[in-house]
This record gives sequence, C-alpha cells and structure tokens, in this order.
Amino acid sequence: MVDTKQEEAIQVHTTDTSQQSSQDPESYQEDPSLTTRPNVPIWRIAISLLLLFLNYFLAQYDKFILSYFQDDVIASLHLTSSSYGMLSGYATGIVYAVLALPSAFLADYTAARVWVLSAAAVWWSLCAIFQGLSNNFWQILLARIGMGVGQAPVEALSVSLISDLVGQEYVFFGESVLYVGVYIGEAVSGQIAVAFAKTDTPWNNALIAIGIVGVVIALLVRVFVREPKRQISLVLANNVHRQEKPVSTSDAITLPSRLLMARKNILSTFRYIAHMRSFYLLTLSAGSRQLGGNVFGYYMPSYLSNLYPSQPSLLSRYGIIVGVVGSVAVLAGGLVTSLMWSRTKLLPLYLTAVGGMISSIFVLLMLFSLNVSDNDQSRGIKVLYGTMSIAYLTAELWLGAINSLIALLLPPHTKTFGLAVWSLVQVLIYSSGPEIVGLALRNTDPTSSLYIEKTRIALAVMIPVGYWLAGVGFLLAIPMVKLDLAGTFVKGKLRWNGRKGAFLAGGCVLGSLVVALFIVSIYYRA
Repeated sequence: MVDTKQEEAIQVHTTDTSQQSSQDPESYQEDPSLTTRPNVPIWRIAISLLLLFLNYFLAQYDKFILSYFQDDVIASLHLTSSSYGMLSGYATGIVYAVLALPSAFLADYTAARVWVLSAAAVWWSLCAIFQGLSNNFWQILLARIGMGVGQAPVEALSVSLISDLVGQEYVFFGESVLYVGVYIGEAVSGQIAVAFAKTDTPWNNALIAIGIVGVVIALLVRVFVREPKRQISLVLANNVHRQEKPVSTSDAITLPSRLLMARKNILSTFRYIAHMRSFYLLTLSAGSRQLGGNVFGYYMPSYLSNLYPSQPSLLSRYGIIVGVVGSVAVLAGGLVTSLMWSRTKLLPLYLTAVGGMISSIFVLLMLFSLNVSDNDQSRGIKVLYGTMSIAYLTAELWLGAINSLIALLLPPHTKTFGLAVWSLVQVLIYSSGPEIVGLALRNTDPTSSLYIEKTRIALAVMIPVGYWLAGVGFLLAIPMVKLDLAGTFVKGKLRWNGRKGAFLAGGCVLGSLVVALFIVSIYYRA
C-alpha cells in the first residue's frame, strides 16, 4: 500500500491528470526542463547523427540479408514458404511491436534514452550472431525473436533523440539522415549477395559480421552520444510553450509509489494520443504504407532474380538503385520539408500520400516489365531499372518527414513511448504482409514458373493497395492535423460508447487478425 502522504505528493505533481489531461495544451504548467531550441554543438550533432545512423542501419540489415538470400536460407535450413513468411512476419513482428513499449517507457521514465539504446544494440547484435549459427527453423526463429527484443526500441529512441538534438525546422532533415540507413542497408546487401554468390560464401557469415560490428557501434553510441534536453512540441509552440511534466522518480520513496507514478505517466500519454484528432488515422495510414513496402522489400529481389535468370548482375544493380535513389529521395523529402517549414507544417502528409500513389504505377510496371517488353530479357531489364528508379524516387520521400512530424506532435517528456505506440500499430499491420504472401505461395515449388506467377499477382495486389490506402488516409488526415497543431484536441472525458470504445474495438479487431494469421501460419508450418 502507498501511504497517504506519498499519495498526496503524487497527486500534487500530476495535478489530477484525469481532469487536467494532456488533451488541453492551455492547462499545461510551465516546465523549465524543456527548451524552445536545442543548444548542442554542431560537431556533437554530427557525431551523434553518424552513430545513430550506423546503429539503425545495422538494426535493419538482417531483414535485407533474409530478403536477398531468401532461396539460400530456405534451402540450407530446409524451410517452406510459410516458414520463411513466419521469419519475416509475425514471428519477430509481434515481439518487436510489444516490447518496444516497455523499453521506450523505461527510456522516458528514467531520462536515459542513450543507455537503453546502447543496451538494446548489444543484445540484438548477439542475437544476430546466433542467427548466423542457426542450423534449423526453430533455432533461427528463436534467434530472430531475441533480435526483435533488442531491435524493438531502436527506431523510437533514435527518432526521439534526434528530435531534441536540432531545432524543429531541422528535425525533418536530421531524421531523414537516420532513415538513409534503410536504403544503404539494402544497397550493401545487394553487393554482398553478388559477392557471396561468386565466392560460394554462406549467408550465415553476413549475419555473424553484423553482430560483431553491432557490438562495437553500441559501445561507441554509449561513449559519444549525450542525452539532450527535451524540446517543446509543435502543439506547445502554438500554445504558449506549455507542457505537462510527468512525475519524477526522485519524488518516489517506495517501490509501490514509483509504480503508481509510472502508471499515471502511461495513462497520461495514452490520454494525449486518444484526444488527438489525427493520431489514429495517421497510424493506420502509415501501417498500410509500410505493409506495401514490407512486401516489396522481402519478396521483390527474389522475384526479379527468378524473372531475369540471364542477368547475373541484377541484384547488384538493384541494390545500387535502392541505395542511391532511395537515399536521395528520403534526404530530399526531409530537406524540402525543412526549407518549407516556415510556410507549412503539412508537407510530409502530401509527400507521403501523392508520392506513394504515383509510385504504385511504376511498381506495377516493374512487376510486368518482362511482359511489356515481349519477353525480351535485354529490353525488359532496361524497363525494370527505369521504372524502379522512378518508383523509389516518388515513394521514399516520406520516412524522415512523417516520423519527424509525429515526434514533434507528441508530448516531449513521453514522446519516445508515444513513438513506440505509433510503431506498434504499424508493425502489427505491415508484418501481416509476408505472412499473407507466404500463405499464398504454400505448396508451390520456388523454382517453378507457377511460383513466379503467384508472386507477381501477390505483389501486384498488396503493394499498390497498401500505397493507395495510405495515400487516401493521409489526405483525409490533413484537416485533423491542422486542428491538432492548433491545440484543438477532442474535449472532455472519452466515453466507452464513443471514441474510447472505437479505439478498443479497433484494437480488438487488429489483435484478432494478428492472432488468426499467426495461428494459420503455424498450422501450415506443421
């Protein structure tokens, strides 16, 4: 039991958050622990961005290894298409999504984001090594689940730290630098895949190398990256620079009182998110966009390799296009958003929506490049490279810009936890992609023409649908984001027969779909 005095002290700090909740920016008390503009030396910003980029790049790298070496992984571990789908879908996705929450909350609650990030990096690096040492399905599955534990908070922590390192107008470009790691990872994977194929080097070696380098980078992050002072949010900047400060652990004397304060902080963050008008639609739209991208990343390289067997350098050039064009696109999206900052805060929504819709057309041309070239491999490969370049250039403007916008909309003291919630829903949505494709390809010989045809149909449906659902959702969210930026959140207490009930129902539906797909995948694996 928490004694009366401790309870009263906690109530003074929280100011009855059930009544004075985070949905009302005008009710926030001034918080001297926040800054209106970070004062971090440029050299430290550069070093921090470099190390955060390298750490994030390595954390994404194992996904590309599984993608490029799909056939080798399936053959060496005696997997089925459904088994491979589990490795790239909910097997790690569920762990990744759920465990990001406690990790992110711990980082916010203890104000030790760098410590948590470093510890997580060491853990997933060790699990990457164990993946490389795996000899069967269950060993690599457990290793990937363990890796999900370590990788879970990496993105939320990195985005949160960068959003406090530079001024708000530069956050978009800073986050875009972080997300270059996604494209560089795929580019490097392509080159490694070609080199390994020429030298008959097993795919396991790449994962072991990732793990060793990851441990080194984790130590460098801990040594050189410093915890920055929290920056006010966009909502606060438009509303008298006010913010509700969460209860501090220094005021807690006993374990029960600390747990009570932690509970209040968690509920405060969920109330803030629930009262935002745009958060739910932005999250669902981003999940749809990521679903299309996830299916693209996991299945497109092997599909194109099977489609163009006479092109031994395809994976290498594929990786170069992804690395160069993707990096240019994401940096351009962040830079344009930063340059247009004084005119509009909504550019990330337009870039994501319109860019994805345009890209879907060129994705279809990629998939049918051989058909539109009358089955001429030399002509088809030219069509493929051209349409792929345009597809990436239009689709990949969004990552840094949209995640920056979300980070700046969330309450500063608990934005890492809020970003983890944002990522959780997305992961549960987009991890379904490989599961669905894996189920569609079950009992089909990966070396057959039927396998290529089924893969083409699956990609031609899932990628454009994901992009268009996201585009429509982001465009519909624009007026809601305007209201949130103005601090005009949903007023009053949420009720079960209204907004609160809708959130619960949506969560139950999403959870049921996750469980159903997972069970079906396990059934077909058995």
